[in-house]
Amino acid sequence: MIKNRLAKWVFGSTFLTALAMSAVAFAEEGAEAAAPEDPKVGIAKAAAAAVAMSVSAFSAAYAQARIGSAGAGTLAERPEVGTNIIVLQALPEIIVLLGFVIAFMVMQ
Repeated sequence: MIKNRLAKWVFGSTFLTALAMSAVAFAEEGAEAAAPEDPKVGIAKAAAAAVAMSVSAFSAAYAQARIGSAGAGTLAERPEVGTNIIVLQALPEIIVLLGFVIAFMVMQ
């Protein structure tokens, strides 16, 4: 369970952004076939892609900062868990990868 209020906000905003941006991407597919693209739609797509990418990047940065500080303390006490700490430090990068995929889907 997430106990920190900032962590709840970061996780919640990342989750909602991922859902909203993918919904926008799929909704635009049907609209493109019906009419030519308006310049405002292109601007909205670029803004949606930027929001998807930036929120996911900030969320991953927050997660890596928390994992890194906890990992440094853990390594001081138990050096044998170094490999586990490296794996845990790399896991939040999946969030950034998913944000990139969503941004790419929005721009299509």
